[in-house]
Amino acid sequence: MSTRPTPEPEPSRAPARPQRSARLIFCLTVLSLEIFVVFFATLVAFGLRLSEPGLVWAVGGAGMLLCLVATYLQKYPFGLVAGYVVQALLLLSGILVPMMLVIGIVFAAIWVTGVWLGGKIDAERLERLRAERSASPS
Repeated sequence: MSTRPTPEPEPSRAPARPQRSARLIFCLTVLSLEIFVVFFATLVAFGLRLSEPGLVWAVGGAGMLLCLVATYLQKYPFGLVAGYVVQALLLLSGILVPMMLVIGIVFAAIWVTGVWLGGKIDAERLERLRAERSASPS
């Protein structure tokens, strides 16, 4: 009984997917987390009976929906503006729930840092890619 060695399969090389924008990832993360922040702030406003329950949940639901829409819009050029609008509204919610001012400041700082740092990372990635392409023999 002779056994022939089976040839080892060649590793399949799937085409490399382009790396996602760091700024996009940072912005998506912040806005996604803010959906939860708005939900918990709505629970606080409901528990403190700041207004009629229907109004509290309507405003909170609209805030969560706004965060969700802003998250979706991040893939478009005007998505950053939508993100800044969410940050401003989160800060303004501190009028009704004072602790939200602190949370709004923290998330606004994270947002601005993510936009700035993500842009910087994306620029460095682009520079490195251009350098690699110009150095490789074609």
